[in-house]
Amino acid sequence: MRIALYQPEIAGNVGAVLRLGACLGVAVDLIEPMGFAWDDARVRRTAMDYIDQVEVARHADWAAFRAARPGRLVLLTTQGRASLYEAAFDPADILLIGKESAGVPAAVAADCALALRISIRCEVRSLNLATAAALALGEALRQTNALP
Repeated sequence: MRIALYQPEIAGNVGAVLRLGACLGVAVDLIEPMGFAWDDARVRRTAMDYIDQVEVARHADWAAFRAARPGRLVLLTTQGRASLYEAAFDPADILLIGKESAGVPAAVAADCALALRISIRCEVRSLNLATAAALALGEALRQTNALP
């Protein structure tokens, strides 16, 4: 199981996902360009000392990511056709989350085997990226008996 962030824009969100990956033993892929410098202090501040406990792979673009990670992609999106809790996860899945402002382009979404939504109240738009990652990763690891 892996988490992949497509062109993340907010350093603090990346730091929180790196900490999540460290705590749950899941590698994180960062698909560039990112909306901040990799050495941004906000990444390390949010990830704290956990940043040294997670495997991080940076990819120059979508093509480089897919060349390195050809596995099944599970997209988390507000436009998902199925609920997170209706999906059947596989231990080799890659949970993909798009950029905070725009998600992923149509071509990237088309490359995903599943497009899942997390049900929330209709009065609000979406969850924070790191919160969505935590909910989805927790469910995926629970289903695959891979929780630490």
